[in-house]
Amino acid sequence: MKSFFAVIVGLFATTASAYADLVVSEVYSAGSGNLTYAVDWFELTNRGASAINVTGWRMDDSSASFAASVPFGTEVTSIAAGQSVVFLETSAANYAARVIAFNQAWFGSDTSSVVIGSYNGSGVGLGTAGDGVNIFDAAGSVQASVSFGAATTGLTFDNAAGLTGSISQLSQIGVNGAFRSFNNAEIGSPGRIAVPEPTSMALAGIGLAGLAALRRRKLVK
Repeated sequence: MKSFFAVIVGLFATTASAYADLVVSEVYSAGSGNLTYAVDWFELTNRGASAINVTGWRMDDSSASFAASVPFGTEVTSIAAGQSVVFLETSAANYAARVIAFNQAWFGSDTSSVVIGSYNGSGVGLGTAGDGVNIFDAAGSVQASVSFGAATTGLTFDNAAGLTGSISQLSQIGVNGAFRSFNNAEIGSPGRIAVPEPTSMALAGIGLAGLAALRRRKLVK
């Protein structure tokens, strides 16, 4: 019995460590082609139980280089537990106008409950032929990372699964919080994606692994 529980504890530690609290939960690399707000964007979701301080954090595209990364704007300094924040590629000077245009396009109003930050700098435009989003903390450690292929105009990349590395799932209405934008041009879930908590995902993995281990143990007997 002891060995069985040791296996379960080991599986818990391994599985839990595989899921970070912060994920790049949505990406729209075709956003710059939108006639209303005209900027690319990505979404970060905090799946943890505590707020994450993102002061001094930076992002880069597929080059994944801290040296080449650009800073987050000052609009968002913390991502609350369970919160999703949209980051637009825009300068501080254009931020307010871009937010208004983004909200109008997606929600039909100048304001919404979605929290919006920004990033801006040279060489980090999200390519429609394929690219990546890499998030660094102030010390230069990678905190979240995804890569993706060619964009499909009108459909965001949905990473509600919280994957690290390659993502390819496109948003579908009614799946993981996705909806059709107010201007009828796009489908996605900015600020509203349904991402499971890492603990829940880990426990699900442990449950399956535990059942398999128990079955093997019974077969050995």
